[in-house]
Amino acid sequence: MTAPAAAAPADTTRLLRRGFALERATLAWNVVGIVVLAVAALSAKSVALAGFGLDSLIEIGASTVVIWELSGTGEERQRRALRLIGGAFAALALYLLAQSSYVLATGHHARHSPLGITWTAVTAVVMFALAYGKARTGAALDNPVLRTEGRVTLVDGVLATAVLLGLVVNAAAGWWWADPLAGFVVVLYAAREAREIFAGEH
Repeated sequence: MTAPAAAAPADTTRLLRRGFALERATLAWNVVGIVVLAVAALSAKSVALAGFGLDSLIEIGASTVVIWELSGTGEERQRRALRLIGGAFAALALYLLAQSSYVLATGHHARHSPLGITWTAVTAVVMFALAYGKARTGAALDNPVLRTEGRVTLVDGVLATAVLLGLVVNAAAGWWWADPLAGFVVVLYAAREAREIFAGEH
């Protein structure tokens, strides 16, 4: 695959505006999501929904890092931003590992959550769309930070899907263990991304 051609100055300005818009949309969605997920998690006593709320906090942090990075220039600034995103991936992997292991070990049964099902379903669609936009914009700008943060957003979409499947299966069949098992898939993905970032592969 050939490297993307360098964007013209006018195109760069347009792409930067798009990058800022994508990150601000991510921030706004996740700020609202924290409130919705807190209500849903408390009402259902759901560890999965509480964990997804923490993922939203990590996504807010990652988006803030990218907005900061897009406002400046320089390789050192990019390296610091990438390390912060790598830290977010590592934190996400560690939390989900602990959360999923706890749920499996204790046999915790959450109540059904129509609000949680609705929110995670819509969030999955929104996050996948935002991740696609960030990947294209980051590639066009040749900006590794925006591309990498797009992977954080992709993980957010994967996690939303995993939580959604767990909630639906739990509601339909009573298989409470489906959600923590799906969480381990996200753990592996997030851990791989963190390793690649700190190894300098991005």
